[in-house]
Amino acid sequence: MVNTGESDLLAALHEGVVEQPLWHRFLEQLRAASHASYAGLFFRPTDGPTVQLFAGRALPQHLQDIAFERFDVDPLPHHHMREGRVYALEELIDPNDAVQRGFIDEVLRPGGMGHLRSVRVTEAGGTDAWLTIVNDRPLGAAVGSLLSRLVPHLRIALHNFVTLERERVRSSISSEMMGRLNFGWLTVDARCRILDRSPNIDGIFRRTSLLRQGRYDRLTFASTAIDRDVAAIVKSFAAGTEQRPRAFRLSQDPWMDIFVAPVHERFASPGSAAAAVVYVSGDRWSRDDRCEQLVDLFGLLPSEARLAWAIGQGRSIAEAAEELGLSIETARNYSKKIYSKTGASGQAELVRIIFTSVLAAI
Repeated sequence: MVNTGESDLLAALHEGVVEQPLWHRFLEQLRAASHASYAGLFFRPTDGPTVQLFAGRALPQHLQDIAFERFDVDPLPHHHMREGRVYALEELIDPNDAVQRGFIDEVLRPGGMGHLRSVRVTEAGGTDAWLTIVNDRPLGAAVGSLLSRLVPHLRIALHNFVTLERERVRSSISSEMMGRLNFGWLTVDARCRILDRSPNIDGIFRRTSLLRQGRYDRLTFASTAIDRDVAAIVKSFAAGTEQRPRAFRLSQDPWMDIFVAPVHERFASPGSAAAAVVYVSGDRWSRDDRCEQLVDLFGLLPSEARLAWAIGQGRSIAEAAEELGLSIETARNYSKKIYSKTGASGQAELVRIIFTSVLAAI
């Protein structure tokens, strides 16, 4: 009989999704329950590298080298296994296939792996996995029965892993894009102490002195007026006072803004002390840097680039002309050249072209 301890085994299988290494405890328990020398789980998530997990005695290095050099790692027909059916080694071998026979005689048996039970499982999204138990002595029928009972649970565990991995990749892409756009968020309690943050907030703290994590993890601003106003509005959010969200300009060049809003109950985790969420958005480059980039990107003259950037910041041609010390007529002449070089039909389209170009991501 196989000493399964199946409740512990199933718990280890489902908890293995978040373990490091993945499913290590499950494979160790499965190997022990089967009195086998080796238990392995192999699968390839969608668009990912093959995951190879095992517990127990692996093949000696010289036999691994033989398997790689002479047999292309493993010539057994794993992909032809019927999903959910447990196979013995003899059922995977074509007796007329000299390569398969050689693999068993020259690799598996010398490595103490002459007896095997294996099952292929396919999760809901289409990812295949192979759960295999190997030993140097015959494996009884109870081992095959145990693998059969594990199949539906392995499907669920594998599906959960693939789903978590997909969300992790999406989150990583979103975080990278937020970082490129110099946008982030953090939550604070009633005393403006930081409770949580997006991954790129630490990078923003390093790049600017306009805001930082101060003593006792408090969100602190270089401007005492902004520091006082943010503290007051966060305190009012915490007290449940009706208060509209508020935006603050931290810097004009390079520009950096924050937007402070209450944390609604539906967004807060149970027991959270979060009172407000602070959205941080800005540009890591100065106006002069951006003008140089516009020169490179659209072939503008420096004087034209300065006007284009001012217009891109939402100023009218008259406002931009006054800021740059230009006459209205000169600014209009420049704007015609800017529209021609960028392909914009007017001021609104110029803003769109600038802020959907690569400038938005650097």
